[in-house]
Amino acid sequence: MRHTEDFFKGIRNTNIYYQFWLPEEKPKAILLLVHGLVEHSGRYMNVVNHFVPRGFAVYGFDHIGHGKSEGKRAYIERFKDFTDTIKQYYDHIIHWQPNVPVIIFGHSMGGLITTNYVLDYQSELAAAVISGPPLILPNAISVYSGELIAKFIPWLGLLRINPDDISRDKAVVQAYIDDPLVNNNRISAGLLNEIIQGMKRVSSEVENINLPMIIVHGGADKLAEPEGSQMLFDRASSQKKAIKIYDGLYHEVLNEPEREQVLKDIDQKLDEFLELSAE
Repeated sequence: MRHTEDFFKGIRNTNIYYQFWLPEEKPKAILLLVHGLVEHSGRYMNVVNHFVPRGFAVYGFDHIGHGKSEGKRAYIERFKDFTDTIKQYYDHIIHWQPNVPVIIFGHSMGGLITTNYVLDYQSELAAAVISGPPLILPNAISVYSGELIAKFIPWLGLLRINPDDISRDKAVVQAYIDDPLVNNNRISAGLLNEIIQGMKRVSSEVENINLPMIIVHGGADKLAEPEGSQMLFDRASSQKKAIKIYDGLYHEVLNEPEREQVLKDIDQKLDEFLELSAE
């Protein structure tokens, strides 16, 4: 396994950190990782260690304002900054790895970003894997209040993630707490409002998705409601789609004690949908 890291010039002239892991032979497919809120691409070594030995290349990056990338922490000017950054990175990837199918793989807020990205660029992708996406809109009063606060004081911190809600694995929770690249301060009103706008778009346009899609979600997820994943599965027009809601698992199904089973399930469905084979 070969690992490379560097920066590219991204949205708003920010330096965006990226890294990738390559198998020894030409990859049969590329996983483009899209991480979640306040975390970073380095937390996905379970995905790397599972898929790279099976012939996949894994490409990750840190969102603007996250991890090693530049930008104000826990804040975003507009939701499209997330998807525009993915497009920039995707264009680099296909230059480095021409004619290799790209599978976008998003978790949590990254799953929401991925779903928005698919609405714009699904014709360029082979498939999508979406884990624990927040897709259920808050009630109308909460949405209105969030939009109002974001209009006048977008930098105001409103919400903080409870680390105990990410996984039942105490070692994972402690590593999250101790990780200097995890910024678990209060999330700004501006960012929360942009997340809500991303949810609204998915809700109104989800029927336009026809890409092969695999959705996984923890049945005991306290941070993103499983009903959102079910909505995505039920309403997407994809001919090839699968969903698995794992009873009792928390938000980060890729970091739960049952992680290997989750990864095997994803692996099996990717092979079934795309008939991937190493060259």
